[in-house]
Amino acid sequence: MGKSSFLQDFKAFAMKGNVVDMAVGVIIGGAFGKIVSSIVADVIMPPIGLLVGGVNFTDLKWVMKPAEMVNGEEVAAVTLNYGNFLQATFDFLIIAFSIFLFIKLIAKLGEKKKEEAPATPPAPTKEEVLLTEIRDLLKEK
Repeated sequence: MGKSSFLQDFKAFAMKGNVVDMAVGVIIGGAFGKIVSSIVADVIMPPIGLLVGGVNFTDLKWVMKPAEMVNGEEVAAVTLNYGNFLQATFDFLIIAFSIFLFIKLIAKLGEKKKEEAPATPPAPTKEEVLLTEIRDLLKEK
């Protein structure tokens, strides 16, 4: 009994409109993030790196401890990869700016819809109400 109730509750939760909309948004957001990461890594950063002196930002790092040989095996260097951090920061800034522009566009479209909606007619004046009552009384006679 508890198992079928649990499954029914889960099905009701999963089929709510907000959950489905959120899932679609997450999937589209993930794809959008990949596109922006590619634009940053493959289109924006190479020219910036060229302007700065031919630097590939993802290769920027600070070697804290160089690689060394211990008992015939090479121990990897300890590095602080701040170039990847710069790359991720540019990704974030571009995604945030794109979302800002998208939300601003949606807000403008919402304003246009409000402007296009017909205005409600003004309430009748006291004179109009009185004249309507007189008309209705005369019709009754």
